[in-house]
Amino acid sequence: MLIKRDDIRNVAIIAHVDHGKTTLVDGLLKQSGVFRENQEVVERVMDSNDLERERGITILSKNTAVFYKGVKINIIDTPGHADFGGEVERVLKMVNGVILLVDAFEGAMPQTKFVLKKALELDLKVVVCINKIDRPEARPDEVVDEVLELLMDLDASDEQLDAPFIYASAKRGTAVVDLNDTPHDLTPLFDAILKYIPAPEGDPDAGTQMLVSTIDYNEYVGRIGVGRVDNGHLAVNQEVLLMNHHDPSKKKKVKISKLYEFDGLNRVEVKEAGVGSIVAISGIADLHIGDTLCDPENPQPIPFQKISEPTISMNFMVNDSPLAGKVGKYVTSRHIRDRLFRELNTDVSLRVEETDSADCFKVSGRGELHLSILIETMRREGYEFAVSKAEVIYKKDERGKLLEPMELAYVDVADEFSGTVIQKLSERKGELQGMSMGSDGSTRLQFSIPARGLIGFRGNFMTMTKGTGILNTIFDGYAPYKGDIAFRRQGSLIAFEAGEAVTYGLFQAQSRGALFISPGDQVYAGMVIGQSGKPEDIELNVCKTKHLTNTRSSSADEALTLTPPRVLSLEQALEFIDTDELLEVTPDSLRIRKKELDSRLRKRAMISAAAKAQNEQ
Repeated sequence: MLIKRDDIRNVAIIAHVDHGKTTLVDGLLKQSGVFRENQEVVERVMDSNDLERERGITILSKNTAVFYKGVKINIIDTPGHADFGGEVERVLKMVNGVILLVDAFEGAMPQTKFVLKKALELDLKVVVCINKIDRPEARPDEVVDEVLELLMDLDASDEQLDAPFIYASAKRGTAVVDLNDTPHDLTPLFDAILKYIPAPEGDPDAGTQMLVSTIDYNEYVGRIGVGRVDNGHLAVNQEVLLMNHHDPSKKKKVKISKLYEFDGLNRVEVKEAGVGSIVAISGIADLHIGDTLCDPENPQPIPFQKISEPTISMNFMVNDSPLAGKVGKYVTSRHIRDRLFRELNTDVSLRVEETDSADCFKVSGRGELHLSILIETMRREGYEFAVSKAEVIYKKDERGKLLEPMELAYVDVADEFSGTVIQKLSERKGELQGMSMGSDGSTRLQFSIPARGLIGFRGNFMTMTKGTGILNTIFDGYAPYKGDIAFRRQGSLIAFEAGEAVTYGLFQAQSRGALFISPGDQVYAGMVIGQSGKPEDIELNVCKTKHLTNTRSSSADEALTLTPPRVLSLEQALEFIDTDELLEVTPDSLRIRKKELDSRLRKRAMISAAAKAQNEQ
């Protein structure tokens, strides 16, 4: 018999990137008494890893739980960036409703549409929270209309259209039902959760069913599966059958060794859990996202939404440069292979394939940010390796026609930059689909553009809009190949010989383009040391010292003035590299190099490539 667990609510907070999800969770945790009165709490407490804290983004979904009026509210904080959409898709299977957070100034953005669409498809109830109403330029009334319009565009049911609207300032920890009300705390939002988000339902007497929606990984206990108990109950030492709806061959008897529930920021060990509880389970080795823990007597696996396929890939390979192995702790192909395959334990959107070479692995993900986060995480752990330029993953239709992934790009720029942005995106095969003017002198542009047209574009975009532009993208399916795109207009400056860069050599070189290195840096033949001012690559000797005579001393070097070098971040370096180049990643440095270090072999390869292209024409 179905029962309702009125003492539980399961809710996910979904929103576009940077609309304040994690800050709102901070406020809910504070008000529910999770922290002591005098406890010092860092901002965005749910963003637990260093990269999340530095970049101000959520990468992995997190579980927490608070108590309000005797009801346990399980809250899941989800990522807002499109590259981590796989995280959002799977956690929605654990909840009965969502809090849709929308910035009171920016309004409904591309990712708002993506996450809301997923929630509506799963028939989840929605509570809309207009956040940042204390921003000077906030326009809450207009944003409410935008959200209602979005709900209608996404074919929301009448019940979903009747969603309550709450106005909040997550930073101040306040919410109101009416903009004329005086804000005190987040009570109106708590009340809306209890009133509008349905209590979980299930049959406690039926066979056990729990779908694994998230996998955590811990060095000590291995894989930890997180999910909601849909039917029956789970208990420590209980024997269950591990199955997968999409893989009928998977049938394995396992025992639950440890069972946890969430309380505030902690996992608390429990002996058993009933219908509607969100739990974490450890002690099962072969546990994957989408698996169901079933009753062995009546096994019924739960269908699981297939995660969207990756659209972009790059090769991770052993670093074989002349400076290899001097800094990294883990440098061999076995180290790299083990680390990449371990990442698959927790990242459902990632694919890792072995290639013809034992030293090279093809890694596919949802976007440049998705892969760059993995690269940055690995280098911080002490790994040293090289990566190739990101390339999109093509498909072929039934007639053998080449298809490529497309993106919808939404661009917000000041009016003065709109012409330049339209020109640059058009050069990259972008098609302008919409243009609207804001009252504040801004323009919003909507483009349909091949995913490869956006590779390496963000850095240029920030430069051309003087750091003020906002670019958001969302995957828009596959379409016929749009033709070749000329990416980089400028060549590279390449070191001619190995050694230490000196001021005199760099002074001579800086007239040829922008340098990436400083005096004292180690270089090797074939290493990219800067960006050329011309379309072709230029080889330079930056280790060259001045010939000394009686009247010319080495100290005269000190009078030479060098322009400060361009220090590339990881994202900028990944954007800069061309198809014949690699990025050498070590724990303390990033170096760009040519794939083929020998200049004679490079020239031969260019001649044969040009001849081949001519023959094909």
